[in-house]
Amino acid sequence: MHILSLDHVQLAMPSGGESEARRFYCDILGFEEIPKPEPLRSRGGCWFRSAQAELHLGIEEDFRPAKKAHPAFRTGDIDVLEKHLTAKGFVITPDTALPKVRRFYISDPFGNRIEILE
Repeated sequence: MHILSLDHVQLAMPSGGESEARRFYCDILGFEEIPKPEPLRSRGGCWFRSAQAELHLGIEEDFRPAKKAHPAFRTGDIDVLEKHLTAKGFVITPDTALPKVRRFYISDPFGNRIEILE
């Protein structure tokens, strides 16, 4: 037995954060929202997809943002995305720890760490 691929990443968010999640993940990062399966809709949260990544945001009653654990999203032009995010008011945290990897970190509206790399 072996793992074939990554299906999705799940992050937590506080109850009632769906509108903020849609603004950030759809309007800012360019994901599209996908419908949650009917049996899961009553739990709240929302699901998103890009060309090759799927992200699920679930409600956590005792929510605490993920400050270390994080998804890493690859982009084709990190400079353009960095300018876009900066123009929208996001704080960019550069990281040069890996010399051959261009990357930075941002936080989603709930304080979850997000890595962007090229």
